[in-house]
Amino acid sequence: MSGPRHLLRGSVDPAGGHSVTLILRPLRAVNHVLEILTAVLSSTIAAIMVLALTMSAVTRYVSGTGYDWFIELPPALVPWLVFPLLGPLLRSGAHIQVDLAPNLLGGKALCLLQAFVFATMLVGAAIFFIAGNEAVALFRRLGQLMELEIELPIWWMYLAFPTGFAILFLFSLELLLETLAKLVAPEEAVP
Repeated sequence: MSGPRHLLRGSVDPAGGHSVTLILRPLRAVNHVLEILTAVLSSTIAAIMVLALTMSAVTRYVSGTGYDWFIELPPALVPWLVFPLLGPLLRSGAHIQVDLAPNLLGGKALCLLQAFVFATMLVGAAIFFIAGNEAVALFRRLGQLMELEIELPIWWMYLAFPTGFAILFLFSLELLLETLAKLVAPEEAVP
């Protein structure tokens, strides 16, 4: 097993403290549901993207002409494919990362590094969530539409940003609390 959770496992449950457990249990449950929902959403969007491009090729082959929105739809869906997956990818360790320092550190030093990374992710997610909400509000007030054959409000596309960063905030909070619980655990529990 790889990822941040694997590095936190030891003989003691990372959520060893009673007050941390009260926060982590419901947070883990919420994040588990969010992970399933984002997996379903991303799979559905990927299928829609492939079907749209396939339908574009088929209609052009059969009729000699096609619908532009078949080609324009997949790029418009990319934010909804990418941003909601930020949190689940962080939790599983499948995000892009450089493993220089974690390979050189161990024990409490590794936990401190992870706590710093997760705290940075938490703050960044909060900042981008606020900025995303402001962008969505602006485009909603402007009433702009996407330049597709099917007119969709542009704010629908931008709504993926605050949604994804809210999910990232929750997953970062979970990983930060687990890491902090690991830091206060007895020394023999830290790998």
